[in-house]
Amino acid sequence: MLLEEFNSSTRDAALSVAKPALDIPRWYDALIAGRPYASIDALTDAAMHVAAPLTEAELDAALAHHPRIGERAQGDSPEAAHARSEQAGVDASAADALAAGNRAYEAKFDRVYLVRAAGRSADDILALLQERLGNTPEQELAVIDQQLREIAALRLAGAIETEGARA
Repeated sequence: MLLEEFNSSTRDAALSVAKPALDIPRWYDALIAGRPYASIDALTDAAMHVAAPLTEAELDAALAHHPRIGERAQGDSPEAAHARSEQAGVDASAADALAAGNRAYEAKFDRVYLVRAAGRSADDILALLQERLGNTPEQELAVIDQQLREIAALRLAGAIETEGARA
C-alpha cells in the first residue's frame, strides 16, 4: 500500500496495515486517527510516540503475539511472517545461548524477552539480553515499550511503499 493510499483509505484498510505492526487498539486507533501523514518518516515517528506510554496490560497483550527470540514463529499470520523475517539474523549456533537467556529473563520478569532483532546480530541480541537482566521490572517495562515501538515502526515502513517503489 502506498502512503497516499494509507492516508485516504477506510479505517478497515488502514487497520489491515497498522494492526499487524502492533496489535494494541489504543495505539493503532491513535495512529489511524492521526492521518494523513506527510511522509513515511512522519508515520514512523507517530508510531514511536502515539498512545505513550503503553500500559503493562497492553504490553503483555502485545507480547502474546511475539515468539521467543531464537524460536521460529509458527503459523501464517502477518505477525508470524514479520517475526520470522526480523529474526533471520539469529542462527542455530546462538539458539542454546538464547534459550538459556530466555529462561533467565522469563524467570525474572515473567514475560517473553522482546528485542528489535532487525539489524542486530545474535551477539548483539545476547548482549542486550544480559544487560536487560540487570533492569528492575519498572525499567524493563519502559524498555519493552520502546522495543515494541521500534518493531512497529519498522513493520509499518516495510508495509507502506514509497511512490517510487511501484513501477
